[in-house]
Amino acid sequence: MSTTPTDRPEFITDLAADTSYGSYLALPQLLSAQKPRSAHHDEMLFIIQHQTSELWMKLMLHELASAIALIRAGELAPCFKILARVKQVQRQLFEQWAVLETLTPSEYAQFRPDLGPASGLQSYQFRAIEFMLGNKNASMLEVHRHDAAIHSWLTGLLESPSLYDEFLRHLARRGMSLPAQVVERDWTQPYAAHPGVVAVFRAIYQDPKAHWDAYDMCEKLVDVEENFQLWRFRHVKTVERVIGFKRGTGGTSGVAFLRKTLERTLFPELIDVRTGLGA
Repeated sequence: MSTTPTDRPEFITDLAADTSYGSYLALPQLLSAQKPRSAHHDEMLFIIQHQTSELWMKLMLHELASAIALIRAGELAPCFKILARVKQVQRQLFEQWAVLETLTPSEYAQFRPDLGPASGLQSYQFRAIEFMLGNKNASMLEVHRHDAAIHSWLTGLLESPSLYDEFLRHLARRGMSLPAQVVERDWTQPYAAHPGVVAVFRAIYQDPKAHWDAYDMCEKLVDVEENFQLWRFRHVKTVERVIGFKRGTGGTSGVAFLRKTLERTLFPELIDVRTGLGA
C-alpha cells in the first residue's frame, strides 16, 4: 500500500513561518532578488549566473579569512581542509561558465544595453578575493569609491598581508631564512618574487618529511592559484564567445583587458621552485 507524505509521521508538517526551510534560507528574499530590466527571456539566466557566483565568492571569502587567521596563529593543519573546500568552490565557479555559454551573441545583444555601466569589474567580493590572494592594485579601489563602507573594507584588505604573505611570515617564525623584505613590507604593493624564497621552498620540497605541513600547504596554494587562473581563462573564453572583441560594459577593453589578467602569478616562487627540483 502506498503512502503519501502526510501518512508518514516522520514528516514534520506543523511549521510556523519562522521555522520552515524557506525561512531558514530566506527564500522569499533570495528568489525575489532577480529583477530583469528588459523583457528578454535570457536576462534571467544572466542575472542568476552572476548572483550565484557572488554567493560562491561569499563562501570563498569566509574560508580565506579563516585560513589567514589560522596561519597567523601558527596553525597550518586546519587550513588544508579549508583550502580544499576553496578549490571545490573554484570548480563550481569554473563550471558555471558552461551555463552562460548557452547565451548566444544575438540573444545577449538584445538586453546588453539595459545593463548600462554595470560590469563584473565592479564586483567588490571578487576584488576582496584578489586582495586576499595577493593581487594588490590600489587603483582598483576607485571603482568602489561610491560606497564608503565597501571602500573602507577593501582598503583594509589592501593594507593587510595576503594569504601568501602570512604563509611566508609563518615560515620565518619557524626559523626558515626568509628575506626580510618579504616578511615586512608595504602590503599595499603587489608581491615581487625573490630568489631567497625559492631557496626556502627548495628545502621544503627536497625533504617533505621534515616539513610535512609546510609542504602540504605549498601544494594547497598551488591548487588555489591553478584554479583561479583556470576560472579567469574560462571567463576570457566565455566573454570572447558572447561579445567577441567589443568593449566591456564597465569601460574596459573587454577580452584584451581580461587576457592581461592571465599574466599575473599569485605565488610565483611555488612555480619557480619546480624548475630546479631534481636537477
